[in-house]
Amino acid sequence: MSRRQHRRQIAAKPPHQGTRLGQDIETIAFSAADFERFGEKLHAETASLVALIEAGALSQRAPVAGLELEAWLVDETGQPAPRNEEFLARLDAPEVVTELAQFNIELNVPPRPLAGDGLALLARDLKATWNRCREVARSMGLQVVSIGILPTLTDAHLSLANISNRPRYHALNEQVQRQRQGRPVRFDIEGTDGQHLLTERRDVMLEAGATSLQAHLQVTPQRAARAYNASLIASAPTVAIAANSPYLFGQALWHETRIALFEQSLAIGTRARTDHARLMRVTFGSGYVQSLAECFRENDELFPALLPMESDEAPAKLPHLRLHNGTIWRWNRPLIGFDGDGTPHLRIEHRPMSAGPTIADMMANLAFYYGLAACLIDAPSPPEARLPFAEARDNLYAAARFGLAAEVRWFDGDAVRIGELVVDTLIDHARAGLATLGVDATLAREWLAIVEARAENGQTGAVWQRRFVTANGPDFAALTREYAARQAEDAPVHLWDLRPRT
Repeated sequence: MSRRQHRRQIAAKPPHQGTRLGQDIETIAFSAADFERFGEKLHAETASLVALIEAGALSQRAPVAGLELEAWLVDETGQPAPRNEEFLARLDAPEVVTELAQFNIELNVPPRPLAGDGLALLARDLKATWNRCREVARSMGLQVVSIGILPTLTDAHLSLANISNRPRYHALNEQVQRQRQGRPVRFDIEGTDGQHLLTERRDVMLEAGATSLQAHLQVTPQRAARAYNASLIASAPTVAIAANSPYLFGQALWHETRIALFEQSLAIGTRARTDHARLMRVTFGSGYVQSLAECFRENDELFPALLPMESDEAPAKLPHLRLHNGTIWRWNRPLIGFDGDGTPHLRIEHRPMSAGPTIADMMANLAFYYGLAACLIDAPSPPEARLPFAEARDNLYAAARFGLAAEVRWFDGDAVRIGELVVDTLIDHARAGLATLGVDATLAREWLAIVEARAENGQTGAVWQRRFVTANGPDFAALTREYAARQAEDAPVHLWDLRPRT
């Protein structure tokens, strides 16, 4: 079979989710002709999508919510367990798929309209899938753990020996190194307490150290640009309230070290440009937008293809555009998906939030994001006119470094600690936003009360981990076991104590 005849295998995922690097491929080697043909198809599909967006000819079905949750497989000592192929075979569930490393998996749940009890249905489905994963892991002598960066992770774990056995991951590694012209990836991060981590790698496996909770929000074409801009603004608060990645390779770094880890693990940029600084492959973006068409044009014009795999899927399904978009990791990524009747739709994938600590915490984080984004979208005066893009971007990194204690610039130049902003203002905004979305008021109150309590007492997952180490010593295997024990109880993290249990 020629390379041109290779068919992409689409990983079995719910229709709402199948637009990222879950699209499998069958080769890891590409020729110059492959890149040229892929570029031609990408350019044509981008023009088609731009025309659809500008005509408003996309799905009006919204708001619809979905989620993806990345998790770890760990052994009885709390160490990463590179056994996802065996795990997935035993689980036999199409909604749970591989991730880059053999010790990671990804859970998906069916999308739900947000109105009414949609959030409760998302929680029900996530919990059911999570419990099935726990049962299968237990039968293998393992546990599944939802946490941004596993405390027991070492540099040695992130080797190519632990890459998942799928061609797309090997191809990604090959092509990232090709675009870097063989230069090593340099990870250099200074912690907030004086620690400094410096390491170099010649592969993409650093990326496997970071896992997240990704929120999907399907929006109408008329509201898509406002939804994207609102998600950019909401990123700092959601990173702060969900922070859960304070340790990497035994060092205390940022509250959400995952942000820096993911950005630096894929440190390749765009082609040269004259109007903006060079963008990285993992990016907060280049600015607010007037239309999501700007992001897809930017993808086509500035980002070289990583995986130029031709597809014989119908051009109307935009297969090359979707594959290419899945290799550009905006913290808020516009996506193209398809409704059940095949109508294309727009959605925002909000990627800044860490995985964990519990399902209760994560559902609260989702409710906070959906409500805050809706409130910002509907604001009479566009909030992007009150907060410069550069300040929204700086806020994200301040929140990743310092969590709820971060000092940020908010609307009209106000300086505020982000935890106080959440309690004094943003919870009310999120509550109002959920009301406009038609979310059941009891559900909204239940989930947002968790975020409010967490912001009030300051104990995110990251803070609990640091407090536990301070109280009990830097035994990261013990930390992981204690974390997993509390996660299994599903009590929100702001209620966790520091007494060893295991």
